[in-house]
Amino acid sequence: MAGKKILMLTGEFTEEYEIFVFQQGMMAVGHTVHVVCPDKKAGDRIKTSLHDFEGDQTYTEKVGHYADINKTFSEALAQLDQYDAVYCAGGRGPEYIRTDKRIQQMVKHFHDADKPIFTICHGVQILIAVDGVVRGKRVGALAACEPEVTLAGGTYVDLSPTDSLIDGKMVSAKGWTALAAFMRDCLKVLGTEIKHA
Repeated sequence: MAGKKILMLTGEFTEEYEIFVFQQGMMAVGHTVHVVCPDKKAGDRIKTSLHDFEGDQTYTEKVGHYADINKTFSEALAQLDQYDAVYCAGGRGPEYIRTDKRIQQMVKHFHDADKPIFTICHGVQILIAVDGVVRGKRVGALAACEPEVTLAGGTYVDLSPTDSLIDGKMVSAKGWTALAAFMRDCLKVLGTEIKHA
């Protein structure tokens, strides 16, 4: 099976692990992951964030490493037909990129074409900004996103921190602690099989 092309939607302060772990894991099994950010070009960099739960009522946020953008945003937008799936990474980036009409256009393309859509943590905020994408779907995300999922017509599923959920061609998870299960399910939806000798 030929490798798939996955479009990763990010913004400044997207969750570091949800960029790096996903990208490198998918590349390790032969897939291509293009990391894009509105108005950034290939070779640009964005700041990332690290979210953690350390005993407070909500998560803490620290500055992570820089992440490299490896595809020019305008080129990806013009070449959506070339991608097999879209991935909405979490963290703080989704909060502002979801209002970008071009990001909404990208998500709508994958939804209308019935292509796989992957979302983790706050990534669901991007999907909710496009009418109909989560409607009728069972979706996992950070618990703080539950009201938004419900208002958009989805059913919020309170997954464990290490579980993932498949509903049709949508894969979702609560946060970076679920990346192993999440990526397994993404690979399953992509039709990728890993066999141990």
